[in-house]
Amino acid sequence: MVVSHKGGSADWHHPATLPIARPLKLIDEHTEEEGEVEVLVAEPEITEPPMYAVVMYNDDYTPMEFVVYVLQSEFRHNMDKAVEIMLNIHNQGRGIAGIYPKDIAETKAKKVNQTARKEGYPLLTQIEPHQSS
Repeated sequence: MVVSHKGGSADWHHPATLPIARPLKLIDEHTEEEGEVEVLVAEPEITEPPMYAVVMYNDDYTPMEFVVYVLQSEFRHNMDKAVEIMLNIHNQGRGIAGIYPKDIAETKAKKVNQTARKEGYPLLTQIEPHQSS
C-alpha cells in the first residue's frame, strides 16, 4: 500500500522512493577549497618485546643430574647443551637457561623453583633483563 501525500512526495517506507543521496564534498582545512582530502596512513611501529634471561644459580646441594633434567624438560635443550649450561652454572656460579619475553621467563623460573622445592633441592632460578648483542 503506497500512501501519496499532497504535493506528490514519496512514501518514506519504501526504499525505491527515497531520494538519492549525493556524495559529500570534504573541505580541506588548509586550502578551504572543496575537493578530496588525502589521508596518509602511517605504518604501525612494531617493536620487539623486552627479553629476560632465566638465570639458574649454583648451590652445594642440587645434583648436577637434576639441573640437566630441568634444562632438558623445561627449557627443551638437548643433552649436550644442557650439560654445557649445567657446567657453566657449576663453574661460574650461574648460567642462562633461556631467554624469553618477561611473562614466559617468569613462568619458567617459578615452575623450576617449584619443581626443585618439591624434590627437596634449593636450586634458585630468577629472571633478569637481557641486553641483546
